[in-house]
Amino acid sequence: MPIDAIVFDKDGTLFDFANTWGGFGRSMLLRLTDGDKDRAAEIGRVIGYDLEQEQYAEDSIVIAATVEEIADVLADHFPDMTVHQIVDVMNAEAAAAPQAPAVPLVPFLEALRNAGIKLGVATNDSEHPALQHLKSAGIREHFDFVAGYDSGHGFKPGPGQLLAFAAHVGVEPSRVVMVGDSLHDLQAGRAAGMTTIGVLTGLAEADALAPMADVVLPDIGHIPEWLAKNR
Repeated sequence: MPIDAIVFDKDGTLFDFANTWGGFGRSMLLRLTDGDKDRAAEIGRVIGYDLEQEQYAEDSIVIAATVEEIADVLADHFPDMTVHQIVDVMNAEAAAAPQAPAVPLVPFLEALRNAGIKLGVATNDSEHPALQHLKSAGIREHFDFVAGYDSGHGFKPGPGQLLAFAAHVGVEPSRVVMVGDSLHDLQAGRAAGMTTIGVLTGLAEADALAPMADVVLPDIGHIPEWLAKNR
């Protein structure tokens, strides 16, 4: 089946997860705890984050959950804050987090667009920081569609964002590829009836992604070669 469109996850796919979000976890927790490192470290363990190493566990809720889902878990430890207030802090820290591209993104995306492929982003991040990240990387204009968990299409592993992208660009889901670094991404792609590509720039290993992926690649930079063989 020809491929006419690609929808990417953002964190761990367009941007390397560990190099982008390690520092965010530390700054977010220290902000929430007013700089109390011991308390920040304790709460970090609750969400699968090592404050000293600035690293996430493979099963950390931060990897694939929405901001609200993470805030719901954190809310038990901040009784003086509402979930909405915690979300606001997380979004503010997320929007300011420096992004580490998985590959040089401008030439990569330009080549795909020049090949006539429609491009989109579907993330469980909030829409506002997601747009900020794409703008800061100089790639916002390369995408025909960007959706966060709060954009009105649901969130992964549900297929709503992906189906909204397909409808927006006028491409049948069977002619769309979903690219992501987590099972949530790939499950969403399968539910939408799309081809699925797993990448290893997140925290999941190839063996974990393989059951839901049509192919697992080291990073998105290998997609053009795969397309040349499969498009």
